[in-house]
Amino acid sequence: MTGARRSERQRQPQPLLRSRISSGRAAMDQPNVTGDGDVPLTVRFWAMVVLTGIGAGLFGVLLMLLLFTVADLAFGPGAGEGSFQDAVERADTLGRVVPLLVAGVVAGLGWFLLRRHVPGSTDVDDSIWTGDGKLNFRRSAGTSVLSEIVVGLGASLGREAAPKLMGGVCGSLLGTWSGLSVPQRRLLVACGAGAGLACVYNVPLGGALFTAEVLVGAVRLPVVLPALACSGIATVVAWVYLPPIPTYLELPAYEFAFAPLVWAVLAGPVIGVLAAAFVRLIAWVSDHQPSRWWWQLIAPLAAFAVLAAVGLALPQLFGNGKDMAEQAFTGVGGVLLFGALFLLKPMVTAMCLGSGASGGLFTPTLSTGAALGAFLGAAWSLLWPGAPVGAYAMIGAAAMIGAAMQAPLAGLVMVLELTHTGFGLMVPMILATFLATAVARWIDGYSIYSARLVGGRRPDQAT
Repeated sequence: MTGARRSERQRQPQPLLRSRISSGRAAMDQPNVTGDGDVPLTVRFWAMVVLTGIGAGLFGVLLMLLLFTVADLAFGPGAGEGSFQDAVERADTLGRVVPLLVAGVVAGLGWFLLRRHVPGSTDVDDSIWTGDGKLNFRRSAGTSVLSEIVVGLGASLGREAAPKLMGGVCGSLLGTWSGLSVPQRRLLVACGAGAGLACVYNVPLGGALFTAEVLVGAVRLPVVLPALACSGIATVVAWVYLPPIPTYLELPAYEFAFAPLVWAVLAGPVIGVLAAAFVRLIAWVSDHQPSRWWWQLIAPLAAFAVLAAVGLALPQLFGNGKDMAEQAFTGVGGVLLFGALFLLKPMVTAMCLGSGASGGLFTPTLSTGAALGAFLGAAWSLLWPGAPVGAYAMIGAAAMIGAAMQAPLAGLVMVLELTHTGFGLMVPMILATFLATAVARWIDGYSIYSARLVGGRRPDQAT
């Protein structure tokens, strides 16, 4: 009994002070500090966290350089690092259609050859949740390069999937090379994946919460500490090329008002229902990607051709949706425009993903939520005028991404870090995000990440 009272036997490695406080209570009685028994935060593990952060930051830089270069070549100077939508709008009909047709050919042939001739796992989420944390470097690198090329050419997919994947690959390779245990390697892969997302959007805190809340599913010290370190390091490393500024610049500092507060309570459940529907759509197209070899070759070309045709009228649908979200955040546009964008953006994104293309869903989901918030907010303003449409868009974006990721904390923080504003809307954003996430969880419980997993048990067999 005396020995048990003196020693923190559950911690691995044990703390510097071995004796307990005078009451004899264990530090492990606080749930937040538990959980490092299977994943000991050893010196070797911390060294790999540092190296993973550096690797994730460097891969983020290389992949964004590739993305921006492709966008500039396809749509003109400034399309990559400037306003992608403006560059698309300046292009003539051929200038809009040809890049997406090229993307269809590149995607169809590239992913067909990669999937047929380069075996191995490239699913970060699956490797953490059900696997051993091992990812294939060659196939992951090929997938990432193709993903950034097609996004740069205008595909309606997110740019974060590739840096997230390569950040996870860094953790996988370093964890295997250093002889870490399987639980340690899984955590390292999760930290690297979150760091990859963090560095390309300059959202280190959001990336850390993404690691903890989405990839690991536990917001506790043994997870949060390495996640913060890895995301912070990767973000700083990426500053060698990517500017240390918010993704959305010069947005108005919206102030609190009661109209958005009441709207958030009413709109939150609606956004939750629509988020669950979007997740189900992603699940369906992910499970029905082309299986025949000839369809694998032509499906991306067909999907991107449809996107090009629709994009002639609505250029906001090109690319990941960053400029579409910014348009909603600033309230530039009419209620019918925002309604059309809200309906079409998830459809064209699902179409691109269902064709067999690989890409992210973060910004397409965020922009869909922003357009939905602007649409519903503009309608609400007819009943209760006074608040700007952009304020509703910001609330809608946080609620949609939080519900679709099933990660309300990460969703809230990412919107704040992406914009560096919105703090006056914090209470309405919290209410809308809480209600949307709770409703989506009550209806279904899947996220845009779990919905994309391949194989496994049928839904009727799930617990």
